[in-house]
Amino acid sequence: MRDRTPYQEKIIKRYYNNRDALMQQKLTELVTELYLAEGKKRQQIWKRITVALVNIGVDAAQIENIAAADDAAQLAKFLESVK
Repeated sequence: MRDRTPYQEKIIKRYYNNRDALMQQKLTELVTELYLAEGKKRQQIWKRITVALVNIGVDAAQIENIAAADDAAQLAKFLESVK
């Protein structure tokens, strides 16, 4: 008995083929949220941003520098250079 149908396998394959583009889009949305967030919500968004940056393969040192600056504009500029 199969765990997944062929249709489900195709969906999973397409997800992993487009994962980088999906992460880029997610990061763009998070930058928008970051501009508007304050306090504890802002810290939570930075955690999500850190995970997304790791998923696209950004160096840990760069992630630390970006997060330490806590600047949405700097993050947006960095994401433009990554594309």
